Amino acid sequence: MKEAQIFIPHLFRCPISLDLFTDPVTLCTGQTYDRSSIEKWLAAGNLICPVTMQKLHDPSLVPNHNLRHLIEQWRQMGHQFDPDCLTAIDPLIALKHNLESPEATFQEKLQTLEKIRVLTDETPSTNSFLLRIGLLPSLLLLLFGKIDPEFSQDYVKFVEQGLDCVFRLLSFGDQLECLNMLKEESNSESFIVLFEHGSVMIKQSLCRLLVEISSSLETRELGALIGKHNRFLRTIVSLVQQNSEISEAGIKAISALCCLESNRENLVQQGVINGLIAYILNSERKERSSAAIAMARLEQLLGIERAKEALINNPDGVKAVVKMVFRVSDHEGSESAVNSLIIVCRESLEAREKAIVAGVLTQLLLLLQSQSNGRTKTKARTLLKLLRSKWSEEQ
Repeated sequence: MKEAQIFIPHLFRCPISLDLFTDPVTLCTGQTYDRSSIEKWLAAGNLICPVTMQKLHDPSLVPNHNLRHLIEQWRQMGHQFDPDCLTAIDPLIALKHNLESPEATFQEKLQTLEKIRVLTDETPSTNSFLLRIGLLPSLLLLLFGKIDPEFSQDYVKFVEQGLDCVFRLLSFGDQLECLNMLKEESNSESFIVLFEHGSVMIKQSLCRLLVEISSSLETRELGALIGKHNRFLRTIVSLVQQNSEISEAGIKAISALCCLESNRENLVQQGVINGLIAYILNSERKERSSAAIAMARLEQLLGIERAKEALINNPDGVKAVVKMVFRVSDHEGSESAVNSLIIVCRESLEAREKAIVAGVLTQLLLLLQSQSNGRTKTKARTLLKLLRSKWSEEQ
């Protein structure tokens, strides 16, 4: 049977050529086209999306592997398709169009997201269909393409639920590459503005998104780009200094940024050492915290000379690290604390004096008598010897 005589599901047709996709690619607007057709469109000087008519800030073409796989399945089945599949996809396409509609209010878009949430809760496989129709890039564009400057209640709720939907889709498939749309300057600016002025839930979600970005090779370049935004770094440092629920998410985001070596110097310049110290001290009043994570990042950053100076110059810096040497509740962070003190005390008389005044000797003796691991105890003995030898030299 000739392909012209075959019924081709509309989902499988390029909106430009109306032919069966051979190499489907998705634009930053979330619309999918056949590569040859959209390349001709762009080569003709058209810098707008043919379907949505939106300006293309990023002309990158991202392969739509999900749609390609779906078409391959359809071909293997002899151009037959499970009617239930198309029945499932059609209403989802309608929901996607509702979200993309410029006439829809935030309240209406919020209702659409709620319908999507209910569908995915009832039938988790719906996420797969949503990915196939390109909902993720469309949703990201809606969230970061344009900010509502008034931050209305409906808008804030829409962003909160939209980010929740993004995480659902990200957890269902290898889609992190879509987040590279944040490399576009206007989109990254929206990310920062949402982080500055959004609700606690929005800030927590953006911190979580940053962890995802920094953990993947596909988006590592984006993580390095975000690490160059001083305004964002100052904002996240101020968050971890607050004794609030958002500080936990902030510490995990800072830890993720520190995984990229290119970010560390700038983080130190924007005051991250003081932020980590404040978080560690505040964690004493919490039953559960990420103090061990904060301590590990502090140790990592002390390889930078400016970070050592910041720790010693902070009135509570050395004291905070000494408190982490031994904690009755757990020994997580002890090794990083001991290592950090070895680093700063080796060359600084001021650091040694502050550590002794803060009770480091008692802390080390308690650690040596505890159930801590052998490696940590060995380092504790090293620190004791260092303090003793330096004290003898000074005498």
